[in-house]
This record gives sequence, structure tokens and C-alpha cells, in this order.
Amino acid sequence: MKTRGFEIVSQYQGRGIEVPKRKTAMSAGYDLQAARSVVIGAGETAMVPTGLKAYMQPDEVLTIHIRSSMAVKRGLMLVNHVGIVDADYYNNEDNEGHIFIALWNRGTKPVTIESGERIAQGIFLKYLTTDGDAAGEGETRKGGFGSTGR
Repeated sequence: MKTRGFEIVSQYQGRGIEVPKRKTAMSAGYDLQAARSVVIGAGETAMVPTGLKAYMQPDEVLTIHIRSSMAVKRGLMLVNHVGIVDADYYNNEDNEGHIFIALWNRGTKPVTIESGERIAQGIFLKYLTTDGDAAGEGETRKGGFGSTGR
């Protein structure tokens, strides 16, 4: 039985996408790489594909954080500061659960992200719910970005 991890989405099979790994024994995050090269203009945002999807337990979430070198050395930030990938995002019918990294270039020059470059970290976490929470009684997720607000 699978507990949690990453898989390559069908669109990126055979394209050299690496399944994320922790770099040291004490690392909390799994390094996520860009699946293709992207140029982000000064003051602009871009959705950078990873070619990955993540599976986890129903009471878990994958949080996405910018790598410090991207923020400090390259002037990039996550658009939403911390990305949230819910367990039911995996294999949704809209985009198969493909994880994109939403980056904002706060600098004055374009930044090129190269294919295979490590751009973010993913950290799996457990979360708690309130008494009487009825979210599990709702509809099944059908889409990707912004689909729970439709």
C-alpha cells in the first residue's frame, strides 16, 4: 500500500523528470525541479511545471516552499507564499494532479529557470480538523487550480 510520495504525470513520462528526494538525513523538504525552462520577466509571474503529482493520506497536505537560494539570490517568491496541495488533488480529472510552482519575479531583470533546476521544496504534514467538520460530505474534487472555489 502506498502511503505518500511523488509520481510523474503522464504528460511528462519519459522526459527525464526526477522523483524528488531529500538531500540530507535532516532535510524536511523534498526538492522540486522545473520540468521545462521558463523565463520570468521582471515583475511578472509564471506557473512553472514540475511534471509531478503527489499522493498522501486523507489527513495530510503537501506544503510548497520556495528554496532560499531562489528567493535570496534570484529575487523570486511564491505568489501565494506557501503552496498547498491537498490529498484529493492527486489524479483529479482536470490535470491529473500536476503540481505547478507559481513564481513571482520581484526583481528588475528577467530570470531564467532551467529545466531540471531545483526551485521549491515540498513538505508533507498532517493536519487537524474541527469538531463537526463536514467537508468530507462535499463533492469530489474535479479540477486543478481554484477548483474548490467554483
